[in-house]
Amino acid sequence: MREFKINENDANQRVDRFMHKMCPSLPNSLLYKYIRNKKIKVNKKRCTNSQRLQCDDTIQCYIKEEFFIDARKSYEFLSVSPSLQVVYEDEYILAVYKPINMLVQKDRNEIQDNLNDRLLHYLYNKKLYDPKENQSFVPAFAHRLDRNTEGLLIAGKTAESLRILNEKLRTHEIAKYYLAMVEGIPIRREADLYFYYKKAEDQNRAELFDHPSENAKQIHTRYRTLEIIGANALLEVQLFTGKGHQIRASLAKLQHPLLGDRKYGAAPFAAFPHQALCAYKLRFAFEADAGCLNYLKDQEIVLSNSRLQRFVKEHRE
Repeated sequence: MREFKINENDANQRVDRFMHKMCPSLPNSLLYKYIRNKKIKVNKKRCTNSQRLQCDDTIQCYIKEEFFIDARKSYEFLSVSPSLQVVYEDEYILAVYKPINMLVQKDRNEIQDNLNDRLLHYLYNKKLYDPKENQSFVPAFAHRLDRNTEGLLIAGKTAESLRILNEKLRTHEIAKYYLAMVEGIPIRREADLYFYYKKAEDQNRAELFDHPSENAKQIHTRYRTLEIIGANALLEVQLFTGKGHQIRASLAKLQHPLLGDRKYGAAPFAAFPHQALCAYKLRFAFEADAGCLNYLKDQEIVLSNSRLQRFVKEHRE
């Protein structure tokens, strides 16, 4: 028998969802059978699938050990470096700089360096996260960046803050701004770009259309020109939709691909073997209640020393 005590990060979720996290290999049919047959109880009493767990509840599980998460795998993040370039941190959130050629999450089953495991190791060292105590909750980044795009990422350190970050990103109440260095100088200094988007998975490349197309979703990107540097332009870009390669493909369609972005037609550029793109600012433009994150309303987190920003400063001077 295993017993779990529910803490703040585990609370306010359904019994079946908590058990899915603790026993990811347990089939739904068997999970619901165990709940019906009282092999899974809450506070030693019969429970239902949809019953909401409260802080300090206990769950008793009379099921096979093979279904539970392997405790050794829960600590695999300790095999990855705890090094993070922290831009902002408080009780609830953490914003870090992701360098070029760094994965946000691993893409293989074995141990692999990635920013999410670095986050867990960092918080573990600060005694802010331990799988034994948090059980179903794992701190995580609320969004991602391409492997070769640098910039700001924001993570939730508690279940409530991560849920709010995910919700506010989905409703665009957290505005994301990028710096983009493009080939040439756009005719319009600023513009809203609307295209129809498909992802060609076999080529890992976005396809954009000017008019509605089958299975294509409309995307919205806004840019404004910040300054001209030689024959190129530095743009600030804001995303209103969040599709893979959206900025890269949209600017390439204007015939102004990102410096170094050969996938989308740019010429080779020694300073940027990959796209000259940086997620440099997050603005908390909350319109509705943000719970424990209300204190962030109308605040900004801004990156100041990225590779792209250093390049601009050098060539400006």
